[in-house]
Amino acid sequence: MTRHISLLLISLLALLLLSGCSEPKPETLAAPVPIESGDSCHVCGMLISKHPGPKGEAFVQGQQAPLKFCSTMELFVFLQQPENEARLSHAYVHDIGATSWTAPEDDAFILASEAWYVVGHERRGSMGHTLASFAEHATAEAFRNTYGGKVIAYDDIDLELLGHLGRGELNSH
Repeated sequence: MTRHISLLLISLLALLLLSGCSEPKPETLAAPVPIESGDSCHVCGMLISKHPGPKGEAFVQGQQAPLKFCSTMELFVFLQQPENEARLSHAYVHDIGATSWTAPEDDAFILASEAWYVVGHERRGSMGHTLASFAEHATAEAFRNTYGGKVIAYDDIDLELLGHLGRGELNSH
């Protein structure tokens, strides 16, 4: 009987110890950083605030400060490179449904992975064709109805699509 009580106590102790081992907490995502007047694009070096259209920021593992981009096109060309894709923590884009195309505001950043995008529309960003980014699908559809293009999700973005977009092959007009 004493042996059974000892085994029971050892089992309970083991369960108590194991209950303290929970799943690791998900990484807390760094917040977007304001785009300052002197910030330049990580890809092309252009001054970000001097150009229209949605911008982007990417946080990569091992770096506290984000890499900033003058357009969503530049952001996604960077993100789609295999060596960068593997290091990505998270990225932000402007919600053009909540801010102006001409001068997007810093408080309108949303997670890129949760946004809807319109490609092939008639509006231009800093480097020409760019992806218009939206928090809400309905707002993306309304933009598409006005400016043309096609609504896509984050997972639909790949290098082939970006190549077509960059060459102007997705224009709807």
